[in-house]
Amino acid sequence: MGYLQPTQYTSYGLSPDVSDDWITVASAMINAHCRRVSLNPMQYTERLRLVEGSQTARLSHLPLIPIAPATSPLVSIQARYAKPRRGQTVYPLQEEVLWAFSLPGAWTTVDPTTVDFVCDTGELVFPLNIMGLPYNEVEVTYTAGLATIPDAVLSACALIVKNAQATPGMNVKSSKLDTMQMQYFSSSLIDETVQQLLAPWVATRLG
Repeated sequence: MGYLQPTQYTSYGLSPDVSDDWITVASAMINAHCRRVSLNPMQYTERLRLVEGSQTARLSHLPLIPIAPATSPLVSIQARYAKPRRGQTVYPLQEEVLWAFSLPGAWTTVDPTTVDFVCDTGELVFPLNIMGLPYNEVEVTYTAGLATIPDAVLSACALIVKNAQATPGMNVKSSKLDTMQMQYFSSSLIDETVQQLLAPWVATRLG
């Protein structure tokens, strides 16, 4: 489904007889540029490393938003003390305690209500585990997206269509658009203005 509805075409400078194919493909290009399946609320799962000496992490897809009937965007969380990466500080006594209790590699369920979060930035703040030792890897299932598609996204969608129609190499008379053709011209269709409009919703990590 495209982000722009037929009743909105003229409001964003498009002809009322624009084919829905244009909007569908332009919306797909927006999703690809933002590195996500959709800007609508969806569920994601990410595995993140916590920065050494910190109990914080930042999720990729923003903003965080609960999907009814849930009251929190955090669906489930698992955490563990994974083997330190090269260059990370490991204190001998701490390492002995971790191995003695078989903590390395073992996933522990974390109550999402104990984790603080910021919806706009995707920042999470984790508590210490029962041993008083820090986790260094977490797997978070959460929901994120836009409850209402904002004007910036609608404008970006319309601009992509306008850029496509103004590109000589594309057959604007075609009754059916070729997605691969649109992707070929993506560098000119998703211009600097479109990129600026979509910047707040581009995922910060791949995957």
